[in-house]
Amino acid sequence: MKARFLLFILCICFTQTFYSQEDDGVVSLAIPTRNSLTFNKYTLNPTFSFVREQTKYVSIYNKREWVSFDNAPLTYLASYSGRFGENIGAGLGLFQQNYGVLTTFGGILNFAYNARLGQDSNLTFGINIGAYKSGVNTGNVVTNFEDPSLQNVPENFLLSINPSINYGTEFLDFGLSFKNLALYNFESSLLVEDNPQQSIQAHFMYTGYMSSRGFFDNSKFTALLRSDFQKDETIISGVAMVTVPKGIWAQAGYNTLYGASAGVGINITKQIALEYNYEKAFGDLNNFGSSHEITLAYRFINNNYYDYSREDEVSSILSSGNKRRRVSKTSKSRVANNKTSNTSKRKTNTQANTLTEQNAKLQTETESQAKALAEQKKTAQDNEAQTKLIEEQQAKELAEVQAELDKIEADKKAAERAETRAKLLAEQKAKAEADAQAKLLAEQKAKAEADAQAKLLAEQKTEADAQAKLLAEQKAKAEADAQAKLLAEQKAKAEADAQAKLLAEQKAEADAQAKLLAEQKAKAEADAQAKLLAEQKAEADAQAKLLAEQKAKAEADAQAKLLAEQKAEADAQAKLLAEQKAKAEAQAKLLAEENNNDDIISNPTDELAKSMQTIANSTEDSKAVQNELLKQFDDIVAIKDQDLKDLKEENDLSDQGITVQPKPFKSVTAENNALNAIKVDLENIIKSRSEKIDDLNKLYEDRIANSTYGLDEVALFYKKEIKRLKAEQLKANEVNAQLNTKLDAIRIATEVEKRRRIKRAAFNNEEDRYSQDRAMLNNIKQTTVLSDEPLKETDFDFGEPLGNNIKILKNIDNVDSGYYLIIAVHSDTKRRNEFLTNVVASGRTDVDFFHDVATSKYYIFYDKFEDIGNANKALESKGNRPYNGKMSIVKIEN
Repeated sequence: MKARFLLFILCICFTQTFYSQEDDGVVSLAIPTRNSLTFNKYTLNPTFSFVREQTKYVSIYNKREWVSFDNAPLTYLASYSGRFGENIGAGLGLFQQNYGVLTTFGGILNFAYNARLGQDSNLTFGINIGAYKSGVNTGNVVTNFEDPSLQNVPENFLLSINPSINYGTEFLDFGLSFKNLALYNFESSLLVEDNPQQSIQAHFMYTGYMSSRGFFDNSKFTALLRSDFQKDETIISGVAMVTVPKGIWAQAGYNTLYGASAGVGINITKQIALEYNYEKAFGDLNNFGSSHEITLAYRFINNNYYDYSREDEVSSILSSGNKRRRVSKTSKSRVANNKTSNTSKRKTNTQANTLTEQNAKLQTETESQAKALAEQKKTAQDNEAQTKLIEEQQAKELAEVQAELDKIEADKKAAERAETRAKLLAEQKAKAEADAQAKLLAEQKAKAEADAQAKLLAEQKTEADAQAKLLAEQKAKAEADAQAKLLAEQKAKAEADAQAKLLAEQKAEADAQAKLLAEQKAKAEADAQAKLLAEQKAEADAQAKLLAEQKAKAEADAQAKLLAEQKAEADAQAKLLAEQKAKAEAQAKLLAEENNNDDIISNPTDELAKSMQTIANSTEDSKAVQNELLKQFDDIVAIKDQDLKDLKEENDLSDQGITVQPKPFKSVTAENNALNAIKVDLENIIKSRSEKIDDLNKLYEDRIANSTYGLDEVALFYKKEIKRLKAEQLKANEVNAQLNTKLDAIRIATEVEKRRRIKRAAFNNEEDRYSQDRAMLNNIKQTTVLSDEPLKETDFDFGEPLGNNIKILKNIDNVDSGYYLIIAVHSDTKRRNEFLTNVVASGRTDVDFFHDVATSKYYIFYDKFEDIGNANKALESKGNRPYNGKMSIVKIEN
């Protein structure tokens, strides 16, 4: 259990290069068929299903990487590919890849098309489309508790596109391939960004034949050099292969990332082939061990002989003949699948064969006639006339034969001209079909563009209607605001008039009271005069009356003074009311002017002001959306911060030995998708709003630069408006940057806490494994009985041999340092238990074992020493016990 859990952690760390998103479980398409130049070449480059191919084949491929570990990366691939026509190559593959608990399953569809540029010049286009599903294989997860980090890894269905191009000559090929150009996730309906496996591959390939004697005569030599330009690194690789006519081939290569490789292949029969490749890693991957891959293929018999690359006669180790047939390129190109051209060629070949037969027949007849004439000439040597006649007849017949030969040659030239004419007609027909196809594609493209233009116009019209509706609503709202403002002003004016009327009434009342006091004062003065006269008349009462009059006068003076002060106060209040009225009139005038300016701003007359109003309104409308997105961003950051706090609290409590209830399952993928969508929308609206503010500022500068307007009311209004909008946008950018910084800090801290949890889980699993191992050993010792018959050495499975050298192990838990006599080494618990059972059945009950976490191996022993001398003596005197047959010494240093 511990070994599987550690392997899972190792696979997750190594396959980080396969993943484009941290928590989404998205894996890139990467089939490890990099070491073979015979089978499955279309996975290296999509054009290779056509390039240098002549046949079709079905293959089954298996690769196991890093065999030193249990549950190492494992790949299966079944495919059907090859050349299907003069200009077409194709392939179809089904694959499954396992990385510990992670797995992918899907298929690859390949298509390649060749455009012939000349006799030895070809341009090939290819594409691979991969559709597959990735996720966690819960059947391979062995753990005693539910891990939310595994539960949050979703299953994804992905589509990958890999196009390529290749230019080939008689012996050389050059090309480019775009690996994982596009990776679409159907679960999130989004293209995967920041894909580490997205790269550009460039290749150079040479294909030639050896000319020598003996075993390597006519052997085929192929060399491929590739450069993989990824985002973070560049990988260089090269593979060379030699194919011997006997049906055997060998290949070797080197990859700057995966190390060196070597492989061999044989044709068991002319249709069945087997290939094996071995790969050894170097550098950072050296500790992962070696990799093995094996391919079993079935070739289909090819009855067609295509241009562009020659076909080699397939030989096998079981065939009687090993002759190799070369099919060289013809001087004239053949057009595949053209019925007219093929018919013309068959007729031309028939005529040529007929003419050849006639020519041979005439030559035979000529030789016979010449021989007969020679005999006649020899018979009639003494007759000159007869000889002359024979010579003339011979000359005549030779002339006729020559004429016949000239006619045959003329017919042969006519047949060649007919073949050339048929070929020209076929090419013209193909060109006409291509022109018609191009015309049809152009019409379809024009129609599609017209439909797109119409759709765009409809969308623009809809947007314009929405804009007009929005402007109408804004205008109505402005008119309602102006009406409300006017009513408020009228109400204020009415209240001011009422206040002035009230003050006037108070002033009138004060005047009446002052008049009444004056009348009372006059009456008092008359009474005083009468009293004074009376005093003069009556001296006895004069002094008392005088005092009374003085007192009354004093009171009257005080009353008059009070009335005078009240009058002065009333005059001051009337003056204040007059000033307030004047101020109210000034404010009303100012409000009227402002209403006039608002009307000028709300209803602009020039084009610049209209454009500025449109941009300002649009910028103001996007403010609410921007603020809402900032609030949503802040809410999600707060949720992630709370999740981090909960995870940290859970880890802290677990470190103290306190078990807490696990949190309810939550889809991290959905939350991350929502966060990414909010961030994208927020960035877009901030960018859009900033651009609108810049456009508004540019229009403002253009307006103030125009002498017609200058710094008028509109310019002054938008100067303040631009200043306000810039301040708002600066604040929004600052808030966005602060949230992003906080989110990055939360992600880093979350990763640290996740690693704490994984480390704690690994420790718990190791303790559980040790407890289970001890229980199993005790059970074997208690339940196993002695064997009735002595066991032999062949009854014991010793596992991995250690050799004669002393092996040193460090940091082994639950055992002491020293020298141990190891009798067996096993990685599988079942084989370990069987060995322990046989040892106990043989009579030794003190057998024991310990576990090495680094290699996941069990070392079985029954004796231990403190020094090497005693250990060697015990090894030499081990006897002939059957379980001691592979005994060796292991030193433990803790």
